[in-house]
Amino acid sequence: MSTFRLEIVTPERKVYSEEVEMVIARGELGEIGILPNHAPFVTPLVVSALRIKKNGSETLIAISGGFMEVNQNKVVILAETAELPQEIDVDRAAAAKERAEQRLAKSGAADLDFKRAQFALQRALNRIQVAKVKK
Repeated sequence: MSTFRLEIVTPERKVYSEEVEMVIARGELGEIGILPNHAPFVTPLVVSALRIKKNGSETLIAISGGFMEVNQNKVVILAETAELPQEIDVDRAAAAKERAEQRLAKSGAADLDFKRAQFALQRALNRIQVAKVKK
């Protein structure tokens, strides 16, 4: 099967750089699947589990937003954060989830802290989901 290069980069490091068969990402307007020779484009990403298909298996990577660029049979994801399942500390993510839920209960919907707490909760839930599938 044909492949393309996928690179996932955060401000701290290059998280992933391999030839893959397919990537499924969640942009602001919904999910998009990328196959080899996809047309060029750029899209913002939301907090989600990035799905990577390679050699008949699927890998999930927890990302916290960013951008995806597709160009010349290469996909580059510039993510705010990106974590492989084996890198996720589930206890720490569960504690972050609890803190975010407590902040949400205390703040109003128009409050800046409410928006931060929502983002923190989404990120924690995403990390927990991805960690559950680690092998």
